[in-house]
Amino acid sequence: MSTNHHVSANAAKYLELEDQFGAHNYHPIPVVLEKGEGVFLYDVDGKRYFDFLSGYSAVNQGHCHPAIVKTLQDQAAKLTLTSRAFHNNLLGEYEAYITKYFGYDKVLPMNTGVEGGETAIKLARRWGYNVKGIAENQARIIFAEGNFWGRTLAAISSSTDPSSFKGFGPYMPGFGLVPYNDLAALENELKDTNVAAFMVEPIQGEAGVVLPDEGYLKGVRDLCTQYNVLFIADEIQTGLARTGKMLACDHEGVRPDILILGKALSGGTLPISAVLADNIVMMQIKPGEHGSTYGGNPLACAVAMKSLEVLKTEKMAENAQAMGTLLRAELEKLNSPLIKLVRGRGLLNAIVIDHKDPEVSWELCLHLLDLGLLAKPTHGDKIRFAPPLIINEAQIKEAVGIIGEALKRLS
Repeated sequence: MSTNHHVSANAAKYLELEDQFGAHNYHPIPVVLEKGEGVFLYDVDGKRYFDFLSGYSAVNQGHCHPAIVKTLQDQAAKLTLTSRAFHNNLLGEYEAYITKYFGYDKVLPMNTGVEGGETAIKLARRWGYNVKGIAENQARIIFAEGNFWGRTLAAISSSTDPSSFKGFGPYMPGFGLVPYNDLAALENELKDTNVAAFMVEPIQGEAGVVLPDEGYLKGVRDLCTQYNVLFIADEIQTGLARTGKMLACDHEGVRPDILILGKALSGGTLPISAVLADNIVMMQIKPGEHGSTYGGNPLACAVAMKSLEVLKTEKMAENAQAMGTLLRAELEKLNSPLIKLVRGRGLLNAIVIDHKDPEVSWELCLHLLDLGLLAKPTHGDKIRFAPPLIINEAQIKEAVGIIGEALKRLS
């Protein structure tokens, strides 16, 4: 890297430990964090940063949200895990709460986002065989090119990113790909009666906050209905108030057949994911046919209810909508020759960097780090700007000032 970022001796010892004893499967920004509060993170030397990644939208409610942390602490002192071999007093309460919250008959609780994706695909295949009448082992699931839903063998089998899939084959059969935001290509695939489902992110997050044309999601819904195919919405990153509505699908008033949630379902405190569907889909899986030791544990149930509650009571979707509009306007005002494009919805935003050197985005993030703002490039020339949904107007303006200063340092 041509930018020299000074790392303190204190931080260096932590980096050295990771380098020596950890797998090298990440390439993080060189900062070592030890405390979070609201929209801010603090490193091991006490320096404060704006968090403009929010744990990939897991920390929508802000770092260490007091109500969520209190619920976590209270429940952790009482009961954390029973496994699903027995009932616990919070699972039914949580299931009633989240199904009413999103308007579905049933929920299947899991832990990580990628488990949510796997669960949705298993449900869709089983529905395909039992309800649609697809011949055994012939069910197909269609995905959008540029998708990202994790790195299990199934997830990478649907990926178009070589860094995800190369060298990990053989791949999961029965998967197909269509270009994102292309209804004609999707319809062509759905004509195959072996297709059980189409799984798509309403806005592609990891791809660099790629928004589809207006009407795309409605078109997806209509085509899936027409061809008797399940519409699976991966709202793990776009859901839970991030885009200015509770779900990104709500912008077009569409209801997926299967909804996958994760990340901010716990406010960033522990892994919690959920798959929601109606009885016709969910009741195809019988006892012993799918599960998870930790899925639906009492700690997760208590935390998830509180995490969902504060999104509504603190009007985080409304704030995301207003602050996102302000953020994009302020970024446009910078008028930087390095910014080719500003795009986003709510507080899920990205800038596309205009420069022939692919390292410039990384260098910009190192300048941002020095100036007190944390962000990270994705796919080379894109940088996501997605702060916690509790950010206010003064903080947006201060943060954009930092971004403007970092851009100046590069020009």
